[in-house]
Amino acid sequence: MEHRRIVIGDVHGHYDGLMTLLEALALGWDDRVYFLGDLIDRGPKSAQVLEFVKESSYQSLLGNHEQLMLNALVDGLTDARSWQAWLCSGGDTTIDSYIETGMMPYKHLEWMRSLPTHLDLGDIWLVHAGVHPTIPIDQQSSEQLCWIRKEFHNISKPYFPDKLIITGHTITFTFEGVRPGELVRGQGWLDIDTGAYHPKSGWLTGFDLNYRRVYQVNVFNNQVRILPFDELVRPMKSQLIPLLKPVMSGVYSEYN
Repeated sequence: MEHRRIVIGDVHGHYDGLMTLLEALALGWDDRVYFLGDLIDRGPKSAQVLEFVKESSYQSLLGNHEQLMLNALVDGLTDARSWQAWLCSGGDTTIDSYIETGMMPYKHLEWMRSLPTHLDLGDIWLVHAGVHPTIPIDQQSSEQLCWIRKEFHNISKPYFPDKLIITGHTITFTFEGVRPGELVRGQGWLDIDTGAYHPKSGWLTGFDLNYRRVYQVNVFNNQVRILPFDELVRPMKSQLIPLLKPVMSGVYSEYN
């Protein structure tokens, strides 16, 4: 039997929910799991999530929240402006998780620096946020791949003619007509960040590419559901642009 390929959306520190999701997935020894980044921040157990994924055989991408943490903690020192930007984006809960566990972040930081910004699976292209529609792929910056939003979602034709881009980063219910827990697709892309940390949702999503099944756990009530992909995916109508709040020299959104 062919190994399964499982893509998991933004975990945001919800270790217990992740463990429940992986149990529901009932992974085989040769199944492959890919995390889309944003393992940390906002949820209660970011340090535990990092430790688990780092020590597993699974692959993870770099997300914008990993970038925020790396920018805030450079060579054992802290950069004041980057530190404040990270705290305002949920980094305070990550700090708390290290305090509560007694873990030290240094090995996690070293591991995060090694994470790729994207993975090419042949028919599927994984990235945290998306791609800039007018820039060649080899010229895209990590900031674009980890942070882009509006330009990518409003793309008029698929960026790749033969690959589906799967992303996290933008919570799906911020799109018009998409309910919490549903996925959203546009021109050549699919977004599976269902807002695990957000009180309006709580759904953490894993997508089985081979069997087109969606596995979800609600981190607030531990509900588990397994549904066919076609029952949960909605086409993009128009994007609801979140309220953006400036933080220092960068930008912070409650939906980042």
